[in-house]
Amino acid sequence: MMELTLEQMVVSPGQQLLIKDLSWSQFETILNELGESRAARLSYSNGLLEIMVPLPEHERNKEIIGDIVKILLEALNIDFEPLGSTTFKNPQMNQAVEPDTCFYITNQKAIIGKNRLDLTIDPPPDLAIEIDLTSRTQFDNYQLLGIPEVWRYSNGTLSIYLLENGNYIQSSSSPNFSGIAIIELINQTLQQSQIVGTSQAIKGFKRWVKENIH
Repeated sequence: MMELTLEQMVVSPGQQLLIKDLSWSQFETILNELGESRAARLSYSNGLLEIMVPLPEHERNKEIIGDIVKILLEALNIDFEPLGSTTFKNPQMNQAVEPDTCFYITNQKAIIGKNRLDLTIDPPPDLAIEIDLTSRTQFDNYQLLGIPEVWRYSNGTLSIYLLENGNYIQSSSSPNFSGIAIIELINQTLQQSQIVGTSQAIKGFKRWVKENIH
């Protein structure tokens, strides 16, 4: 049987590579070989590894949504810890996932000063965000790891999913931003970024926040 090395595998932006029947120790080896300074995003669930390289559009939308979350949390005077695309893994559950970006909000104090997280003892992030332009699906990972809120931006619109009784239920609002029309605001800001550019769209959002959040 012929064996391939990671160096021989090429994944183009917007494409996915699936590797099946991979043990946890093999996944850990790949994770170490790829290192932290990489463009690819990984998810692992019960022996199936997915490697995805995002498109520029994917990265731009991720940054804009992340900025919106930070601006709102600061305006609401809510402490938070942004952890970007941190690898969250739980070997006991045979699950690992790297969100496009994520935030600790309710559990912010629990991870202050921690440079390595262990989901067998540490809480998962309160909010994970996925930009789903390449049909990347990871709800099973998030569900099993117990991440309470997941946002997915796909086909020009934001969807919010809340974990209830072990399953994700779609919601029209976010408990982290009570009383704020977060779906409408994010959709509008991302649409504006395609017309006036990212910096101008964010400036417009900041003006809205200044006028509407006290």
